[in-house]
Amino acid sequence: MDNEVYIVYAIISKKDGRLYVGFTKDIEQRLKWHNQGKTKSTKGYRPWKLYYTEKVKGRLAARRKCPHLMIPGFGLLFFID
Repeated sequence: MDNEVYIVYAIISKKDGRLYVGFTKDIEQRLKWHNQGKTKSTKGYRPWKLYYTEKVKGRLAARRKCPHLMIPGFGLLFFID
């Protein structure tokens, strides 16, 4: 069983207000990658600002949490608060 802590996060584009949901072990580095254009799916909507974080135990739990923060059919564009 994976007991490592992951951070489920949502970032908001300062360009158009779009939201992106993902998970990582290192939120500072991940946000930096988003803002440097190293993430293909978010490159065109820079700059990004951290909007939401939640710590989750285990990679599988983090992956399962992400869809609960999104609206089905819209991918990673909208965030449910």
